[in-house]
Amino acid sequence: MANSTSPADVADTAEASRRTEGQYRNHAPVKREGFRKTLRILWNVIFHKPRDTRPSAPVPVQPLTQAALIAAPNHSVYRLGHSTVLLKLRDKFWITDPVFAERASPVQWAGPKRFHQPPISLEQLPPIEAVILSHDHYDHLDHQAVLKLADKTRYFLTPLGVGDTLIKWGIDASKVRQLDWWQGTEVEGIRFVATPSQHFSGRGLFDGNSTLWASWVMIDGDTRIFFSGDSGYFDGFKRIGEQYGPFDLTLMETGAYNVEWPHVHMQPEQTLQAHLDLKGRWLLPIHNGTFDLSMHAWYEPFDRILALAWERSVSITTPQMGEAFNLMHPQRGGAWWLAVEQQVFEDQQSVG
Repeated sequence: MANSTSPADVADTAEASRRTEGQYRNHAPVKREGFRKTLRILWNVIFHKPRDTRPSAPVPVQPLTQAALIAAPNHSVYRLGHSTVLLKLRDKFWITDPVFAERASPVQWAGPKRFHQPPISLEQLPPIEAVILSHDHYDHLDHQAVLKLADKTRYFLTPLGVGDTLIKWGIDASKVRQLDWWQGTEVEGIRFVATPSQHFSGRGLFDGNSTLWASWVMIDGDTRIFFSGDSGYFDGFKRIGEQYGPFDLTLMETGAYNVEWPHVHMQPEQTLQAHLDLKGRWLLPIHNGTFDLSMHAWYEPFDRILALAWERSVSITTPQMGEAFNLMHPQRGGAWWLAVEQQVFEDQQSVG
């Protein structure tokens, strides 16, 4: 395993991940849901979904081409959907949690279906220097995407155990770097540190928490970017901010939240607080706008986090899928989801 660590990237053994009886654990105890509550949650998700958890009009997407990406300036950032973000740093491309599947599911005939197509196909993506993975859930680790990216990707950076999954799928072991919390590795002069998150893992009925989950710190000279992966709110954000902040950009989970699972996903108020804990400058909310994974309206995460950011004078950007955001010339982006809902309203009025 081609790991690289240094004392600066390891806080202490108490801060490393904890694994007992083959399962990783969060540092803060996370309440396990009982069978009855789990059954009730599933029942509500299947039979009591509100109609507005999916958009009724097309979600706008700005198409990307390989030529445009290659010509783009460094420090360009593109949301491709959900938690998939393409970054251009040092004339190379880096991508987080690449999910291009039609459904975030173990099968493609059932499960949460995409609201929109990716702005660019896997085949059209330029060569990728590294894929950065946060954990192994289906809305973050896409089997077919990983296989299609294998030949054009130099490295896969993963939390412990996730890399073993990739190797089982046929990814060359020399391309895989697996890290524990607070361990780091360098690729083309950029430092990547796997930092804690509060979540869980598993792709089947019997592999729960057998692999680690993580957030990621990216350090490119004076530029610092944070990728949250999935997480409930916890004091780890403050620790990360103290050790590696301030961050020029935080890519923060803002969606698929619910009062029924408060320990593993953040409400928007908590997302904003985590951004502040991290000493973030610009906040880009992710984990929304692509899949229906909760009971809230599909546009609610945008509305709530935007209102909260304005209230707290936090710089926030909400680009369309495929729209460029550049760290050297940051811009807020538009409230594009309002146009989608306006289109739905106008269509209903015309029918009426």
